[in-house]
Parts: sequence; structure tokens; C-alpha cells
Amino acid sequence: MVRDVSEELRRRLEANREGGGAARREKQHEQGKLTARERIEFLLDEGSFEEMDALVEHQCTDFGMEKKKTPGDGFVTGHGRVAGRPVFVFAQDFTVFGGSLSESNAAKICKIMDLALKVGAPVIGLNDSGGARIQEGVASLAGYADIFLRNTLSSGVVPQISAIMGPCAGGAVYSPAITDFVFMVEESSYMFVTGPDVIRTVTHEEVTKEKLGGAMTHNSVSGVAHFASASDTQCLAQIRRLLSFLPSNNAEQPPVVETDDPLSREIPDLDDFVPSDSNKAYDIKKLIRWAADDGDFMEVQEHFAKNIVVGFIRIGGRSVGVIANQPAHLAGVLDIDSSTKGARFVRFCDAFNIPLWIIEDVPGFLPGTAQEWGGIIRNGAKLLYALAEATVPKLTVITRKAYGGAYCVMGSKHIRTDINLAFPTAEIAVMGSQGAVNILYRREIAEAEDPVAAHTAFVEEYQDLFANPFVAAERGYIDEVIQPRMLRRKLAAGFALLATKRDWMPTKKHGNIPL
Repeated sequence: MVRDVSEELRRRLEANREGGGAARREKQHEQGKLTARERIEFLLDEGSFEEMDALVEHQCTDFGMEKKKTPGDGFVTGHGRVAGRPVFVFAQDFTVFGGSLSESNAAKICKIMDLALKVGAPVIGLNDSGGARIQEGVASLAGYADIFLRNTLSSGVVPQISAIMGPCAGGAVYSPAITDFVFMVEESSYMFVTGPDVIRTVTHEEVTKEKLGGAMTHNSVSGVAHFASASDTQCLAQIRRLLSFLPSNNAEQPPVVETDDPLSREIPDLDDFVPSDSNKAYDIKKLIRWAADDGDFMEVQEHFAKNIVVGFIRIGGRSVGVIANQPAHLAGVLDIDSSTKGARFVRFCDAFNIPLWIIEDVPGFLPGTAQEWGGIIRNGAKLLYALAEATVPKLTVITRKAYGGAYCVMGSKHIRTDINLAFPTAEIAVMGSQGAVNILYRREIAEAEDPVAAHTAFVEEYQDLFANPFVAAERGYIDEVIQPRMLRRKLAAGFALLATKRDWMPTKKHGNIPL
């Protein structure tokens, strides 16, 4: 009897591992895609995966489904380790019913999400699915809603990562949208609420799947995705790298990585790096890499809203979240997309105890009817709200322009930033000298014998007064004006000082961020 049961267990587990069979697995490979199990094996530390619910089957009896059952029901769920730290993972197996979601495999996902919340470990979803299993009707839809609820309850408690490694359409897209980071694979993954056929019928627009919801569309146009990869393996390697910067949950600190890069290292190239001419561009990413341990910078949403740069570095082996204006793109101006991008990143870092380094070179908010009608006021307020709300250590460095309301938003002392530093090239004013002079001295310039010479003289006078960091430093709005070459040393000292920082928020259920 024991032998018979053991044989039955072996048979069922073998059927589970077979999934949809060799032919369908080969088709995955022909499309340049790994299978669900291959993805898990590549993602996790070797030999660490422990599968759960391998024998679960769907309970549907309509449309002859009772004769079509596979142990596991097309989803592989369980837990393992990444760099020795526990994670939970689920992978949709496209070889079984197209990876479609059933009531049973939705329950499998919910089970590991509940357990992840209890033990405090990240959840990683490897998505490759045709969507809801239509044979199950509302039961399948209920499964999605059960997952959405857990995504929401887990938000800010454990990191949630979604990898889109195939189709993801309809209601299925909302689970990844709630998670913290979305990875996509070029040429093989797509996301959309309604597909090209429906769009053609309803709006008469002609669009391909790739253009509508492909990896680069969501990385560069919509901002739905955070990373684009050339292959499944590159995507999974990026997930491992991202996890190295993150704590396992909101009650822990990020992991510390050993480095031989001295904290006292000076950066001589920075002394002449920022142009004194306010209209000249420079690449803020160079400054970030020069300051980071071993030049390592993992940029997030690299292709979206390029006028702001966000991502992770380490200082002294400890994770730091960076948010920086990018003078090399739209002069680093704040607009709708960059404000939303920055706010989302800041709130993630604040939720998971990752200190923030704000780098400011901002001429203001982007003017124009498209911005005003699109809600730049509301969207710009998101970034202001996020930075003011954040209680993690915050350190701002003004490299050059800090004009108007954008000065206030980008980590000014007035929204309880802990340490505010400035390069000697910093300009802190209501607006740039040209615009200010045109307003302040309009009459004098008009009445002057030589209006051009008068305008030039007034600009020079205004620059002497405000195109420097000293007025702000005199008022205590800037804690220190530093030599640029000392940047890394000052960052290291600042974040070391703030390591034990404790800040407070008024007692409330939650705030009402201007969504």
C-alpha cells in the first residue's frame, strides 16, 4: 500500500514537472523564452527552490475541463533564496492552458503572498499568461481580485517585483501595476488593458502589440515599466541585482555590501565639472557614478522622463536612493512625468528605510498649456508631498540652478531635509537672472539711453546678489558650501551621522497625496 502511494506521488510530481509537454516547452524556446521552471532556476540560488502546491488541480467541470487536469494547474509557486536571502516566487507556465489564471492557481499565489507577509520576504511574480481562464468565468476574475487585495496589503511591507515575460493583458495588468517594480523583456512581452483588435473595433486605430504595449513602449512612453531587458536571462539577472539594494521587509535595513572604495576618496574631476554658464548642459549620471561605491549605479526607469534620474547606489556599502535633475535633458526641468516618476521612487525608498540623496539643478517647472491642462500643479505636488512626507535620512546637494517653487520641492531645508549642501556654482533664486531683470527693471531698461547695456548691467548686478549659494547659507537654508571634489566624503559623513535618525508623522490613518 505504501509502495502504491509512493508510486502515485511520483507519477503526479512527474506530471507536474512535465507541464504542457516537451513540444510546448520547445515552442517557448523557439520564441526565445525560458519555461517557468527554467526561469525560477535561473533566478534563485542553485538548489534553493522549494515548491508549494505542486499537486493542486483546478476544480472546473464545465466545457469538459474535468478531463483536462495537470498537477500544479499551470502555475509554479514556492520559495527559495537570492544571495542567501529568502524570497517567494510564482511563475506562470504558458505551456499549460496558456498560463491562464484559474481559481485554484490564484489561491496558490495568495497562499505564498500571505506567507511572505508573515515572514517578511519579497514576492517575485514571473508573468507569462493569456489572462483569466474563460472556462471558469467569474471564479477566475475573483482570483485576480484576491491577488490585487494582497498586492495592496503587502505594499510598503515587503518588496514586490513583477517580471512580464510574455503576454499580460486585461485585468491581469493591475497586479503588476500595484507592485514596486515592473521588468519587461523586449520583443517577447507586452501589457495592455485592451488589445489591438478591440482598439481597432472601438476607435478604428491600427496598432501592433509591440507598439501598443511592448517593453520599450512601457519603459519610455507610459512609464508603467521600470526596466527593459534583451532576454529572459538578462531580466532575471537584473532582478537579482535590484534585490541586492533592498531590505527583505520594512522592518529591516538594506543589506550591507563590502567595498574597498575609500569613503575619503576625493573626486578632482568634479571641481570643473559643473559649467558656470547656466545654459550649458552636463550629464548628472557622471556625478552620481563618481560619488558611488565603485561607480555602481542601478538606474530605475532609465528611458522614461529623462529630465529626472532615479536609482540606487551605495555609499560605504550601504544602499542610497538617488533622485536628481538631469541638465542634459530638457535642462532638468520638472514636468508631469518627471514629478510622478520621482514621487513614486521617493515613496518606495521611504517605505523601505533607504536614505535619499537629492541632487538639484532645476530651472523650474515646464511651462505650457499641455502641462497646465495635464495637471502639472497636481502632479508636481506629488513630488513635493513625497519628499516632505519621507522620514528616512535626506541629504540634498545643489550643484547649480535652484529656482522658484522647484527649489522648494527638490529637497529644500524647508520640507525637513536633514542636510543641505551646495557647490560654489549654486544659484538659489526665485528665477533666472534674465527673467528676473526683465520684471524688476522693466521701466529702467525702457528709459535707458542704451537699453542693451542697461539690461546687461542689471543682469550682472542680479547675478552678484543671487547667482550664488551665500544668501541661502547666511540664512541657514544651506548647511555648508562644499568644494565639489569633497562630495563623496561629505555624503559618507552625512549619511553616517543620519544612520540613527528618527522622525515623526502626526497620528493619522493615512495622508491624501494629490493623485
